[in-house]
Amino acid sequence: MIIFMGILGLIIFSGQIYSSLANVFFYSVSKIGMELNPTSVYDLLLVNGSAIIKILAPILILLGLAGLLINLAQVGLALSPESIKPQFNKFNIVKGLKRLFSTRTLFSLTRDIIKIIIIGYITYITFRGEMANYIPLADQEVGQIFIFAGHVTIKILLRAAIALLVLAILDYAYQRYDFEKNLKMTKQEIKDELKKYEGDPLIKMRIRRIQREMARARMLHEVRKADVVVTNPTHIAVALKYDAEKMPAPTVVAKGQRLLAEKIKEIAKLAGVPIVENKPLARALFEAVEIGMTVPAKLYRAVAEVLAYVYKLKGKI
Repeated sequence: MIIFMGILGLIIFSGQIYSSLANVFFYSVSKIGMELNPTSVYDLLLVNGSAIIKILAPILILLGLAGLLINLAQVGLALSPESIKPQFNKFNIVKGLKRLFSTRTLFSLTRDIIKIIIIGYITYITFRGEMANYIPLADQEVGQIFIFAGHVTIKILLRAAIALLVLAILDYAYQRYDFEKNLKMTKQEIKDELKKYEGDPLIKMRIRRIQREMARARMLHEVRKADVVVTNPTHIAVALKYDAEKMPAPTVVAKGQRLLAEKIKEIAKLAGVPIVENKPLARALFEAVEIGMTVPAKLYRAVAEVLAYVYKLKGKI
């Protein structure tokens, strides 16, 4: 696009460029034989420099605006003062070699070689197409030769710009794809980030295991304070405690199945807590009531009968 704008600038300002160059030429010729001193040299440089600025300024301004607008169209307004800060890691030879032989560098090299080949081929076919017009130039004036050369140059630039525009669109598509791909995290980066924000899974598992063991130890400790352990008799054990002054209803202080049930019964025997076999009640309590919860109303009667039996054994009734 910048090449297109440059060609457009040359076409638009061609009259001004011609006029300024002619003035520079005639002024310089008029000063042949002048006395050389600081003042005359300064005047000569001032006039010619002003003319050159008038020639270049419009085209440079046009190219600058084109470059700015093209970048804004592609990526929007993105100010990055960090980019101009000195980065000493760029002097790292190892990293430099890695960048030199990276996939991105190889792609850029291939792209630039293709550009050179295309521009060279366009120049060749353009010159070859104008071959029939070269011989008549021998009879033309210098001005006409320059006009012909200008037309051929513009034709080469336009053709090259069109070819480069196609390459630029393909390159932009690739660069966008590559940029978005590089933004994606690898599986290892995802694992590392999860460790950073959520903690190491192994450590979390160990913490949960310790917490379960501590909860189990507290639960087994409560078995010693229970009033009764209801079993079914081998697979399930549920420890109940009831304090009429502090509790609205009997509370499950421990429960377990299989090995844990055996452990509850073992502790109950050592602590002298009565063990009562009642299969339906044991299963109902195990499935319906969590540790620390009171017995639901539908099980009051069955639990009351068990507690009455236990209190009778202990002589409390």
